Amino acid sequence: MVLRRLLMCCAAFAAASSMIGTFAIAQKDVARSELGSCAAYSGMSSDDNATAGMAFIRGGTFVMGSERHRPEERFTHAVRVDGFWIDRHEVTNAQFREFVTATGYVTLAERGLDPATHPGMPRELLVPGSVVFIQPTNVAGGGRITQWWQYVPGANWREPTGPGSSIEGKDNHPVVHIAYEDALAYAHWRGRELPTEAQWEFAVRGGRDGEGDWSSAFDGEGKPIANTWQGVFPVYNTNEDGYVGTAPVGCFKPNGYGLYDMIGNVWEWTSDWYRPGHPREAAVNPSGPELQDLALTGGQSPSRVIKGGSFLCASNYCARYRPAARQPQEVDLGAAHLGFRTVLNRSERP
Repeated sequence: MVLRRLLMCCAAFAAASSMIGTFAIAQKDVARSELGSCAAYSGMSSDDNATAGMAFIRGGTFVMGSERHRPEERFTHAVRVDGFWIDRHEVTNAQFREFVTATGYVTLAERGLDPATHPGMPRELLVPGSVVFIQPTNVAGGGRITQWWQYVPGANWREPTGPGSSIEGKDNHPVVHIAYEDALAYAHWRGRELPTEAQWEFAVRGGRDGEGDWSSAFDGEGKPIANTWQGVFPVYNTNEDGYVGTAPVGCFKPNGYGLYDMIGNVWEWTSDWYRPGHPREAAVNPSGPELQDLALTGGQSPSRVIKGGSFLCASNYCARYRPAARQPQEVDLGAAHLGFRTVLNRSERP
């Protein structure tokens, strides 16, 4: 979703959102996780080796993409990936705090954008902040997404809905409001990388053939098995899965590779530049198009591919909780439903 240009059209409305704290997602998470081990998880791995908290994925060949759903998922093509390690769950608040404490790193949402590199950007969108979901009471004007996505000054990973909010008690939730450069900085600090789109899509399938359709988010009886939106987005959420916003990592059943929340909870960064569609040719360890090969229009910022959907994906809107689903995200813009996980590119177990 390319939010920045839409927000620029509504900068005055966004500026007024500094009083947003009382309207953002404030409902208390239903304590579904109290029934499982995820409730007591600290958000930190108990190991300190190079592959702590990771699962090894043996290399293999799969059919990447989809011909059955959205145009940007075409064309299907055979892809071979070498073995690699990937985080079992999204990077948590506790893990990101450890990084910040050790390095003094300041995220882009906390710094704000440089006017010199963003000429023409409204002043309201240059101040430190990030994009927050605001549940509307009704949808008017054709369902413009700026009715529920607003740029909130002061929103960042520590204060996810704006000044005065907190992640207290959410050490084991995925960290959000992370721009691409923030995710990459954390990965490099750990001696790791961000996954390519091919690695991510291979891993999410969990060894299964085919696309999985909606079965990654719902079981055969239509019950949620991932943290998504149930009901009519954006005005009514039945909360059948037990969570209004993010869920603690690992509260839903892992896939065949032992990976949690690859579908739902938060969108996840990949390292590929976004271009609609895939090449038709078979590929080995593809890493996406080169930046100079992107067909960008004047004033358009390049985007990276994000995968997996989030707690805001519903059957009537988004519905991208499928392995092949993909979406663009501006590299310099975080959001309340966007996080990441890392990979270690070792093709064998140590």
